[in-house]
Amino acid sequence: MAFYGQQIIPAAKHMKQFESILESNYQYGVFLDTHVAQLRSLYQMARGREKNMLLHADLVQGLKNDEYAAQYLCQEIKPFGIISTRAGVITTAKKKGILAIQRLFLLDTIALEKSYALVEKTQPDFIEVLPGVMPHMIAEVNERTGIPILAGGLIRSVKDVEMALAAGATAVTTSNKNLFDHYAL
Repeated sequence: MAFYGQQIIPAAKHMKQFESILESNYQYGVFLDTHVAQLRSLYQMARGREKNMLLHADLVQGLKNDEYAAQYLCQEIKPFGIISTRAGVITTAKKKGILAIQRLFLLDTIALEKSYALVEKTQPDFIEVLPGVMPHMIAEVNERTGIPILAGGLIRSVKDVEMALAAGATAVTTSNKNLFDHYAL
């Protein structure tokens, strides 16, 4: 299984990476670390190249990551999907018909159990597990929730990608250009 046919979802931390996604054959990508004033033009550029971009709502500078911000993003920017650690943002995205990806940081057992409770509440379309270099945790979260998993964070090599996918991840999000070049469609 793959995320709409992609095993890799390239993530842009800066304009050069975004331009690389625009030039690639990837149809889906992720915006990380953007500024609210740039969003409209970035999405216009992406749509002009038939790219469906996910937006990490928690990393939009100049915008609070709450339900009101999520409403603004869904109504005005209309991203293909929203990634967030916040339950209210995920719930709002789902209500607005935007793909909702709940980001979970698996730091310890307490964080894991809180994450399961959060996912039960929000019922996201996908879960992004961080760090993505823990195949056994990807498998556990996938099995326990039944929700498709994206693996992200600290993915540095082809072996890391392959292990995440073998553990049940639908796809891997990465800002590592070498990896999105390696898996280019």
